[in-house]
Amino acid sequence: MNLLYTDVETDLRASVRDLLSDRAQPTAVLARCETDEPYDLALWRELTSLGAASLHVPEELGGQGASTRETAVVMEELGRTVAPVPFLGCAVLATSALLGCKPTDEVRGLLDALGNGSTVATLAISLATAPGSVTTDVTRTDGGLSGRVRSVADALPADLLLVPAQGPDGLELHAVSVSQQGVTIDPVVSLDLTRPVSDVTLDGADSMLLAGPESAEAAVDSALWTGAGLLASEQLGIAEWCLDTTVAYLKDRHQFGRPVGSFQALKHRLADVWQDLVLARAVARNAADDPGQVSASLAKSMCSTTAVHAAEEAVQLHGGIGMTWEHPAHLYLKRAKADSIALGTAGRHRQLLAPHADILA
Repeated sequence: MNLLYTDVETDLRASVRDLLSDRAQPTAVLARCETDEPYDLALWRELTSLGAASLHVPEELGGQGASTRETAVVMEELGRTVAPVPFLGCAVLATSALLGCKPTDEVRGLLDALGNGSTVATLAISLATAPGSVTTDVTRTDGGLSGRVRSVADALPADLLLVPAQGPDGLELHAVSVSQQGVTIDPVVSLDLTRPVSDVTLDGADSMLLAGPESAEAAVDSALWTGAGLLASEQLGIAEWCLDTTVAYLKDRHQFGRPVGSFQALKHRLADVWQDLVLARAVARNAADDPGQVSASLAKSMCSTTAVHAAEEAVQLHGGIGMTWEHPAHLYLKRAKADSIALGTAGRHRQLLAPHADILA
């Protein structure tokens, strides 16, 4: 296993970083958070034009034929900018769930639509759902799908919902158009302003069956494991931005006639963040290379605490300006905290790891 970045990944990072540097500056992200349209769908379309939304989709299914390593690189860069785009819900969770379904014409068509940006989709599960615990309050009857799913990420800009529903014979996965009657998306107060969550209510909604009881649960659970492993790369990007920005600030900020960063106590705090970051990068790259259950849980548990620690230090070490709305540090702290809960907390993933280390869960 090689955890170093390949030339292809480096080139991809450069392209994505150039785009985000131009379109997702902190001032622009802050300004958008204060509007009724928190998502930047124009930026999303530009990302899809780079092929970023279908990187780990095989070529025979219309994708780029890359791997989750390349998807993880994009997640890192999105973490560094907390760009308000539906990448997690659409390019990671929804796409991974579709890849777990039988490749019918309908599934192929949806993968094409998600990859080229003509359709935005998300997996209709609570963002806090941990892998291995797929449940649903949505049921399928002859009258359609009915039920409610709370705290769904990236539902606001979605044209399509991939809904796990309980059928007569077990769990099923359905595609539901948002534009029809019987589908209601209610935004709720979100900690993370750059990735709002919403409650989804279905009342006799029409749907298209994508996977029956024989494969639906495995497809959804696989999407959750992939999402947890790749979310660690986003948390890595958050921590990198926090450390880099804080170091730059402490070099420029002077007190008592010398740079604040020259004080030993602050150096020690930054060194602790750097050490955490090095370990987080290793486990995140491991999960990106092979997003299995052990690697994903290890990465998610470690990167969750690292990102929150780095963001907390960024706010505190920026002093008074770090507490203001105008400085973007609070966006990173909120994204770090929300990510630490998303797809299973660090504690939950340690519980999942415990049996593999012969520790009672």
